[in-house]
Amino acid sequence: MKRGILFLLIGLSIFLVYLYFFGGKTGIADIAAKLQTANLSYYSLAFISIILSMLFSSLTWHRLLNILSIRATFRKAFLYVWIGTFVDLLIPMESVSGEVSKAYLMSKNSNVNSGKVVASILSHRILSMTITLGGLIISSVFFVLKYNPPELILYFIITIASCTALSIVLLGYLSVRKQTTRKIVNWVINLAARISRGRLELTSLRSKAQKMLKAFHQGIGILTRNPKALAGPVVFSIASWSLHVLVYLLVFTSIGFEISLSAIIIVYSITVSLQTIPLGIPGEVGFMEFIMTTLYTLLGVPFVVSAAATVLTRVVTLWFKIIIGYAAVQWIGINVLMGGTQ
Repeated sequence: MKRGILFLLIGLSIFLVYLYFFGGKTGIADIAAKLQTANLSYYSLAFISIILSMLFSSLTWHRLLNILSIRATFRKAFLYVWIGTFVDLLIPMESVSGEVSKAYLMSKNSNVNSGKVVASILSHRILSMTITLGGLIISSVFFVLKYNPPELILYFIITIASCTALSIVLLGYLSVRKQTTRKIVNWVINLAARISRGRLELTSLRSKAQKMLKAFHQGIGILTRNPKALAGPVVFSIASWSLHVLVYLLVFTSIGFEISLSAIIIVYSITVSLQTIPLGIPGEVGFMEFIMTTLYTLLGVPFVVSAAATVLTRVVTLWFKIIIGYAAVQWIGINVLMGGTQ
């Protein structure tokens, strides 16, 4: 954790260097002045909005767990979603480490095969990515028709949309192709065996992997055979997406700058898509601030406003999440010490 916080601070320093390089001392002073004008009433609503977004995200996962007959309270799902987010932000394996931690915690505390839990998590990921991709495409069409943005933005949007669509197709393909996933798992086991130089018990490991894969494909089969049951998760996921987008809109409202909703959705969708790539940077601090500020500027927002909005947004979507996630981790630790259940 200390190492993760250190890298977060290094990334923040890199972003400050970027601001100085493009804005100079005057630019940084203007950004600081802009931050001081933020309306705290509107800005506080952004924190409420992110909490509600996480709540609906947890409801989505909880509903998927119920469809797969995994008995888990909503309290567990909500707690593990925050912990997964915290792990994602601190361990530089974004979109992997958090999902693994959620799967481990839910499997351990629900006494079910981890394969079914993984099926619920993967389905949740595909659903979220699909909604994000749909929002990016629709908002981009509206923005292009109304504002005629630079070609660089168009190429960037097309690239991100294509990569996201490819990821969705690949995840969907791996979910239904039993032979392919079995080959991948066997390859990983063989690789682990070579690295461990015989220290792993391969027979037991292969047996557990096969049981997990069987449960995973059974879970995917249940979800694909019951499309009507997915109506609830879809509604909850759209609500979570909308509330997360609202955070960005409330930030601009708090600093008194009017921006089109389509531009906000474009920036949100691109940043969320980039955050699913394991870049090896805790929270993508520095990199994500650079991307957001640059995108806003290319979409016609003044640099000072873009930088100020980025800083305020990241306080909500990064630093606030780290604080709440850390509290969730501590709560589990205290609960275990007291002999309770999560």
